[in-house]
Amino acid sequence: TRALPETGGYAFGQSAAMARVRRDAVVLAPTSLPILVLGETGTGKSALAERVIHPATGREGPFVAVDLAALPETLIAAELFGTARGAFSGAVERRGRFEEAHGGTLFLDEIGNVPPPQQARLLRALETGEFERVGASRTQRADVRIVSATNADLPQLVATARFREDLLFRINTIEIRMPPLRERVEDILLL
Repeated sequence: TRALPETGGYAFGQSAAMARVRRDAVVLAPTSLPILVLGETGTGKSALAERVIHPATGREGPFVAVDLAALPETLIAAELFGTARGAFSGAVERRGRFEEAHGGTLFLDEIGNVPPPQQARLLRALETGEFERVGASRTQRADVRIVSATNADLPQLVATARFREDLLFRINTIEIRMPPLRERVEDILLL
């Protein structure tokens, strides 16, 4: 049996397609530009972000991931930006994912699921690095490297007014496509 090549403990396979993905990710990671990882569900988008892109950035801060598809619309802002004490009934002061990722990488998984009302607030944070906790008036700043991922057709969502074009422009400076397993069948037995 052949040894399975590993990147940060996660096996990606030996196909030429995955070798290109790894190579591109390592070359592009040290830039400060946002990366958008595209691919079908189960192709390893989050593993690529955590095990390949983040370590290659050279940033000393943490890798912080947030699954935007798993959050109710009403909690997205609180999860991303945190909350101020008394912002709503039972609210305590809590750091958001932007603060937690300061100096590191913030991975926005399934960014295509962010509802339009929350996209403007997210766009501002991505453009300026500034945000306010929910219920707070003090502006805070975080230095984070943004890596986003989706299995959605974002241009189609833009065309149907379900995703902001300026947000797509902001997150899609660098695009990496994860090939589905059917396009790299030589990896099936290895994986």
